[in-house]
Amino acid sequence: MDLGLEGRRYVVTAASRGLGYATAAALSADGAHTVIAARPSASLDEALASLGPHAQAVPVDLTDVDAAEQIADALGAAPLDGVLVNVGGPAAGRALDYTDLQWQQAFEQVTLTTLRIIRTLAPRLAEGASFLVVLSSTVKEPIDVLAASNVLRPGLAMLVKDLANELAPRGIRVNGILPGKIATDRMITLTGGTQEGLAAVEADIPMKRLGSPKEFGEVAAFLLSPAASYVTGVLVPVDGGLLRSPW
Repeated sequence: MDLGLEGRRYVVTAASRGLGYATAAALSADGAHTVIAARPSASLDEALASLGPHAQAVPVDLTDVDAAEQIADALGAAPLDGVLVNVGGPAAGRALDYTDLQWQQAFEQVTLTTLRIIRTLAPRLAEGASFLVVLSSTVKEPIDVLAASNVLRPGLAMLVKDLANELAPRGIRVNGILPGKIATDRMITLTGGTQEGLAAVEADIPMKRLGSPKEFGEVAAFLLSPAASYVTGVLVPVDGGLLRSPW
């Protein structure tokens, strides 16, 4: 299936590895120009090299107040066709154990960072372009010991719905994507890094395995592409059947 990505321009944040990189790779493989933004690191350099000549890297700490402006400044004048808004997950913990400072840091990291990226880059999007916000299965079902994510991700899901209505008259689509248990570094850490921990996690998934970042990236690329031109305001799980709710 031709996604219609040839020559289109996309920004992907937190794209040096994991879900962000997998999405950038899927976009690039279909002919898109990708701008990947992440903290300066060897991983970012390696990601840029692997994406080919039509990729650009913006070394930036997404939690900086001016990070979105730094990305915008690096883009030049050409309009964008889409943005994958991917930010790091907050620290694990239980709701009553977080301090006020930890709650504040989680809100800054997850909610305000996402808002700043969308607010800053929305004026740069062409008609027919798309925002795709990386959320989590915690939008619909809480995950034990991830209280901050359980609280904050559903709020971003409502932001997706709100902005889908607000930006639709401009021809801009806004969707959310809900990764379940994907084999990223963060997920491996949460399993405890042992075969027993991994087996316990996989036992809860109907497909009995973790998803691969590539499987996530290909769905994300579709939602960002013109092939999904009449899809907006939806939350799409990529979770191997983990979520039991039909909506």
